[in-house]
Order: sequence, then C-alpha cells, then structure tokens
Amino acid sequence: MSGIATDFLFSIALEVPVLALGETPYGGRRIARVGGGSFEGPKLRGVVLPGGGGWIIQRRDAVLDIEMRIVLETDDKQMICMHWKGLRHGPKDVIDRLNCGKAVDPSSYYFRTTPSFETSSEGYSWLNRICSIATGSRVGDRRGFDVYQVL
Repeated sequence: MSGIATDFLFSIALEVPVLALGETPYGGRRIARVGGGSFEGPKLRGVVLPGGGGWIIQRRDAVLDIEMRIVLETDDKQMICMHWKGLRHGPKDVIDRLNCGKAVDPSSYYFRTTPSFETSSEGYSWLNRICSIATGSRVGDRRGFDVYQVL
C-alpha cells in the first residue's frame, strides 16, 4: 500500500477574534467571527471576505472540535465557499500558551482540518471535486493554514 500524495494549494491567514460563551452541556463553546484575511498559492490567491465564522467546542478531553465556513474572493473576482472541520490538541502547557496569544511552534501541537469547497465559477470548478487537508497554526487572533489537495 502506498502513502497519500498531496499537492500544495495555498496558505491562508485569517483574522479571527473569538467570543467565549462558557460551558454548555456540550463543552466550552466559542464562536469565531472571521474579520477577513488573505490566501495565496500557485493556482489561486485573493482575500477572505469578512462575515464567515466558526463554531468551536472544547471537549471534556481538552480537544478543540472546530467547524468553520468562510468565503474566498479570488484575485479575478470569483467567489468560493470554504468549509472545514478539524481538531486541535496538545500538551497542556503548549495549549495554555496558545490561549494566551503567545507564539508557539506549530509542531508542538496537533491542528488539522479537512477543507471542502463550493463554487459556481467555471475556472475553479475543479475545487468542487477534490478532497483536501490542512495544517493549522495560531498566534493571537490570527489563524494560519496550509491547504493541500489530496491526489
């Protein structure tokens, strides 16, 4: 059996202030409001439109369960909906530093997502038919992801 091959799509940086709602029956609920951002890669680049958001639960086992929806606008003015689910976890001291907004080496914690795309653009319609994965990082209110197409 062979490994899974990937092709780099783009890096994305998001401005994401988070509102903590406190403990709910499901865990610690947070709402992320995307204020904007940018993305760039060999096949597409552009901006992240304000207004997207995320729903985050800090589970009882300290894992963040994340679901986000955002709209990308390419440099040629095409709209792409990007939706992902993912997980973030790591050693308590590392997560505590992240939660205080400190810079932490992304290799010291696990932050992975599975983006999917939806667009009416003919030029980017190939995004409607791919699987992708992403690695994430966080510094303060900014989130960064490197997104890869699974070949």
